[in-house]
Amino acid sequence: MAARSVVVVGAGIVGMAAASFLLRDGNAVTVIDEREPGDGCSYGNAGAISPDMVVPMSTPGMLAKIPGWLMDPLGPLAIRPGYLPTALPWLMRWVAAGRMPRVEASSAALRRLHKPVFDVYRELLGAQFHDHVRTGGQLYVWRSDEVGRNERIADALRAAAGVRAEKVGIDELRQMEPALAPAYRRGLWLPDNGHTANPKRLVAALAELFQRAGGQIQRARVRQIEVVDGKARAVRTAEGMIPADLVVVAAGAWSGRLVRPLGVRVPLEAERGYHVMLPDPGIDIRNKLSNRSSSFSVTVMEGGVRLAGTVEIAGLDAPPMEERALVLLRQAQEMFPGIRTEGYRTWMGFRPGTPDSVPVVGPAPGVRDLYLDFGHGHTGLTGAPMSGRLLADLVAGRTPAIDPSSYSATRFGTSRE
Repeated sequence: MAARSVVVVGAGIVGMAAASFLLRDGNAVTVIDEREPGDGCSYGNAGAISPDMVVPMSTPGMLAKIPGWLMDPLGPLAIRPGYLPTALPWLMRWVAAGRMPRVEASSAALRRLHKPVFDVYRELLGAQFHDHVRTGGQLYVWRSDEVGRNERIADALRAAAGVRAEKVGIDELRQMEPALAPAYRRGLWLPDNGHTANPKRLVAALAELFQRAGGQIQRARVRQIEVVDGKARAVRTAEGMIPADLVVVAAGAWSGRLVRPLGVRVPLEAERGYHVMLPDPGIDIRNKLSNRSSSFSVTVMEGGVRLAGTVEIAGLDAPPMEERALVLLRQAQEMFPGIRTEGYRTWMGFRPGTPDSVPVVGPAPGVRDLYLDFGHGHTGLTGAPMSGRLLADLVAGRTPAIDPSSYSATRFGTSRE
């Protein structure tokens, strides 16, 4: 197809990956965001790059847990009671997505999207790959010897996907992480996973390469997408109108607000996450860790150790609850006796979550020349590269490397009004 002028709304990891592939196809691509590249959700995540992440958030038995999430505002997953009426339709879809046939379908879709991530990052970053991506594996740890139902489901999904996962006993766990508290009794080693030590710097590198290749980045607040005769034709910003032959919405948790006035309905919720940065923890942490007993991650990053996790359902407008971040601090002190917490910093961001944990990638229902690329939830760093390639293939009319139907907005059944 002939090259076109493309506007990508959103300069996070998802938007920059999509823009990079669209530019390589010869399009004139402009990325618009009110922040610098990588300053949104991409800035504060746990840094995980996980080709083996195949377990969706919703699994069987979620409905029975909702009352507890309402009662415990500091739990690993919490719902602010005043927001429940707004969140309820999404939560009901989320519970429905936890039925095993749906879980298995979502898991397979995540595997297709995530498995090639390192190869696609190599393509995007070129010689800079090893400056930003570390492929040294990830370690899951538990305090309990008991294997619960959700863990058994996760094990089965990983086995079905062909994921390499090695059980780690207590003695080996001590050798792998000597600073870990004695209460931690077992682990799971995922040798094919990795991470980045600076998510912001990774996105900035993609942005720099994109601009060197001729792409444009503009700092502006996007007001709305202009549609003429059923076609997306411009993006209106606080500074004026930017015309386009094609518009891509990759604005993370804010994407729903942008497309809703156009009649495009996608069930998208802001899964608010928190992190704490410890500039000088004073202990030796040797691996990218996921604490499965307390539902948070520990990542050695440039500038310190990042504790990241929790899910809070409270929308885009409620102020942060710093107490949720401080829970991570207390859990880290339990996990690593003697860890230093002086000078800690807290942060809160918005993960764009779909009920089935699978992102929306492809054309917007009912609006020509409008494409969607959002909803990556907890796996944006992992899913962004292949999502960008898939989107570029669809825009160019090429046969994609993976079946696009699993990522279509139409899978929700009420995506157009």
